[in-house]
Amino acid sequence: MACKKVTVEFSYSPEAPRAGQSVSFSNLSSSGEDWAWNFGDGITSTSKSPSHTYKQPGTYRVSLKVDNKASLTCAKEITVYDTVPTFVCNDSLLYIYNDYTFTANHYNPYSYKVEYLWYEPIDSTVYREPYVIIVDTVRTNSSVKVYFTRALENIRFALRLTVNGETTVIEKSFRVADQPTHSVVMRTATADYRQRIFGKRAENVRMDASAAELLDAEQDTAQIYNGYAFYLSDMREIFPELAGFHIANRKFYYRVTDGGLWVANIDGSDQVQIDSLNCHAMTLDLTDNRIYWANDSGVWYMPFIGSDNNKFVTSPTQLNPMNDVIKLAADPTNH
Repeated sequence: MACKKVTVEFSYSPEAPRAGQSVSFSNLSSSGEDWAWNFGDGITSTSKSPSHTYKQPGTYRVSLKVDNKASLTCAKEITVYDTVPTFVCNDSLLYIYNDYTFTANHYNPYSYKVEYLWYEPIDSTVYREPYVIIVDTVRTNSSVKVYFTRALENIRFALRLTVNGETTVIEKSFRVADQPTHSVVMRTATADYRQRIFGKRAENVRMDASAAELLDAEQDTAQIYNGYAFYLSDMREIFPELAGFHIANRKFYYRVTDGGLWVANIDGSDQVQIDSLNCHAMTLDLTDNRIYWANDSGVWYMPFIGSDNNKFVTSPTQLNPMNDVIKLAADPTNH
């Protein structure tokens, strides 16, 4: 019986790889069951046709041994060139108004001077306002934190990378998805509006006719709390200038005529002023434990007061600059 000679052979792609680039090795051996790869940089593999990424440029001796037999070995030299500049984000799924960090990925073995510039190539045919917001406003570091204000199938982001005077522009497209969340609705003398809330950020204000039902139902002249009814007329015995109120977590949040926004304990003790500007409207968001109010400078919010003496450690945050809001309501339903 004649013995068929076993041939050991492999190829790799691309033919001129760079550091940081995945190299695919194709096993072309005529037979065999066990494979022992040595990529020449201390890394090995037992896969039939593996992939490998070299972290540094250089010339490496790659060997393939079949069935653990020294006679069935093939070795080749592979030259790995300087890395292909790119940038990466560790998150694979991107959503609007979440923070994401993009990091430049390049090889600089000779410690050349490196300059970075992150930017968003605005396409006015898609969106006339910036849809990528730099969180810390520093665009010249090796990494940058951003968030996206619009859900699009292809949001473009770019890095201009200059190494030793040689500039490369890297541009990538990302899919940014919408995410349902609750919102605050607002009424002015002319229209109703909605603004969705994403943690510490909010989208742009937009007109919304569906807000009318919530706003019509909202009132701050009567409350049912722990089975008891509280009415504006009754509460004025304790707070004579009372214009409106809400109750939550044994706290009494109230606005007074020409006297701003206040908080007190449910028994009326420890009255503390939250805002001195005239408060036009207020509402409580029991989902996120926040109070929202409108004054002459816009719409503001802050977390519920938790201390016994009603001292608060967080400062009010402006939601938007709308200064003509006359009614507010929180919508806990995701939109």
